[in-house]
Amino acid sequence: MNQKELTQHLKQVKTLCTSQGARLTPQREQVLSLIMRSKKPLTAYELLEGMRQEDKTPAPPTVYRALEFLQEQGLIHKLESLHAFVGCNHPEHPHAGQFLICTDCGEVNEVCNHELDKSLNAVEKNQGFNLQRPVIELLGRCASCQK
Repeated sequence: MNQKELTQHLKQVKTLCTSQGARLTPQREQVLSLIMRSKKPLTAYELLEGMRQEDKTPAPPTVYRALEFLQEQGLIHKLESLHAFVGCNHPEHPHAGQFLICTDCGEVNEVCNHELDKSLNAVEKNQGFNLQRPVIELLGRCASCQK
């Protein structure tokens, strides 16, 4: 994400947070900016290192609290298989995270399949199960790595 796109995204995120009664603090914004600028998923440790380049004093709890907030607001997704975080492409509406993860190059693409969302909602309803973080990760090889 280039600087112009990031600025626009952060403006949208601030509006979204305000409408939800949440506050995007400078630390939360910094963590989100690092995630959105990255071309790959970032671990909490990588985020801490990134923050230290801009601010010499961040502590691990700062990163973890920011990550928790950003997840709760639907602004980022955690990729469990990678123990890493990516920005959400559709923060304006709640959705299940669906990701294509290339095991060769590490590229991650968020996809939005409404039929899959409907299936998950049906399973949730039929089983009486409350999904807290319905993230689907599909690991394979992207088109570029298959050539």
